[in-house]
Formats: sequence, C-alpha cells, structure tokens
Amino acid sequence: MLLIYAIALLLAGLFVVNSVFAYQSKHIDPAFWTTIWYQAKMLPLFFIANILIGYGIKFTHKVIGSLTFTLTFAKGLEILVTILIAYLFMKEVPNVKTALGLAVVIVGFWISRLK
Repeated sequence: MLLIYAIALLLAGLFVVNSVFAYQSKHIDPAFWTTIWYQAKMLPLFFIANILIGYGIKFTHKVIGSLTFTLTFAKGLEILVTILIAYLFMKEVPNVKTALGLAVVIVGFWISRLK
C-alpha cells in the first residue's frame, strides 16, 4: 500500500512541475521579465511539487530498498508524465523514438534488478 502512495505522490509532483514548464512554453511570453514574474508566481507550486516528489522517493526507497532503482523508477515515471503533458498541452503524439526511449528505460529497470 505504501508503494501506491509513493507512486501517487511522485506522479502528482512530476505532473505539477512538467505542467508549469509546458504552460510557460506555450502561453508565457519568452521575454526575460515576463518569465521571471511567471516563475516567481509558480514558487509555491514548485515547493509543493518538491515535497511530493521527495516523499514519493522516500517511500519508494523504503519499499524497494535500492536508491538506484528508486531514482530510475522515478525517471521512468517522469518520462511517462512528460509524454502525457506533451499530448495535453502541445497535442504531440508519441513516435517510434519515444517508444525506443521508453524501452531503454524499461531495460534499465530490468538490468538494475539483476543480482
């Protein structure tokens, strides 16, 4: 059950961070001061996202017992969230390169769990 909470925390935090940057990329003027103002307004969201991701990593590490696997797993979740955010914000559909990248991460999971 703790692993489910950990994954939910990781997904929520990663979704917030990637959404903030995707929104900035699509809707915020790239001028320096406009970007600074937007980022300043997003600091509370980044703080919350960092807490969510931090606890997600902590709980996943507690269940799995390997920090290397935990961080690799979190990176895999981030790739999935990034694909989802790219579709939602930019209407980008994953292609063969995306599938190959995801396959590399999955093979990395498998290799990291070999004893």
